[in-house]
Amino acid sequence: MNELSDRKRQILKVVVEDYVRTAEPVGSKAIAVEMGGSVSSATIRNELADLTELGYLEQPHTSAGRMPSPKGYRLYVNELMEEQRLSLAETERINRSLQLKMEELNRLLSQAGQAVSSLVRYPAYAAVARKTSVTARRFELLAVDERNCILVMMTSDSRVKSQLLRLQLKVEPEQLPVVAGLLNGRFTGVLPEDMSQRLMAAAEQMAPQQFLLLSQAVSYAVDSLGEAGRPEIVTAGASQLLKLPEFRDADKAHELMSFLADSKEELPMPGNRPMEILIGPENVKEALRDTSVVVASYDIGDGMRGLIGVVGPTRMDYAAVAARLAGFAEGLTRLFGKQELPPKKEEPK
Repeated sequence: MNELSDRKRQILKVVVEDYVRTAEPVGSKAIAVEMGGSVSSATIRNELADLTELGYLEQPHTSAGRMPSPKGYRLYVNELMEEQRLSLAETERINRSLQLKMEELNRLLSQAGQAVSSLVRYPAYAAVARKTSVTARRFELLAVDERNCILVMMTSDSRVKSQLLRLQLKVEPEQLPVVAGLLNGRFTGVLPEDMSQRLMAAAEQMAPQQFLLLSQAVSYAVDSLGEAGRPEIVTAGASQLLKLPEFRDADKAHELMSFLADSKEELPMPGNRPMEILIGPENVKEALRDTSVVVASYDIGDGMRGLIGVVGPTRMDYAAVAARLAGFAEGLTRLFGKQELPPKKEEPK
């Protein structure tokens, strides 16, 4: 049962926020000003005394104002604190910081692909694939003016994305929470391919301007989540093909090199097996029918797995390639999991 009246709660809120802002004990006169003169200083002093006796406030010395106690902070955080919205600048800053890890990951994958290609003397590729589909975790709509608002979306992999939406019809600021509520109630945790069906189901229940805004927000979410769910892929060493007798035919070499450069998203991305070898016609893509692909899988963490693969002739030394890829995968797993490389193995004497 709450032991504080609404007035005491309002005074406690003012004390906490003033103290956080100034780092100075807060007096009754300052509180009266904050409350617009609706409560007298004498009444405020009495309420401050009660809040102190109840343990929500502390008084450094007799003539000083009050400061929050841990108990007061806890009540403020649990019940009195108002939710703050991020500005566009803050959202973009968070987004940049969250992207930094992925940029570092891409650099590491590029280096790993180049190292593998150099070691086995075949083209190599490295990829990051998500273990589960990326969905939206939360939406926010921030008013800019009557024709523009900012959509902020946090994804299930804890990335923050934002987009300025230019509205086709005028939308009043008070309508934004309604649309945000629909987004959070019906479109979070939903696969991108299922969002369109849910959008059409909501069409008859909304005013036209609200539906158009909802439609724009859902369209952006579908595109962004689809992009976030695609594997990150880098290739290296395509020119190694020119050294192989199987690819002395310039047209044949060009076809495969073009595939590695322009269609790398179609390279084999097998399941969670540690190692997979696809020989010749076992590869679905026509460009890979005269090659073999060896792929090793490893764990990155954060709901992601990594792949390191080699594309070469069907006459490749499978045992040697598989052993080297397994070593790379083991090293990358340790690097991501423990931030250290595996111990160097002693060469047999």
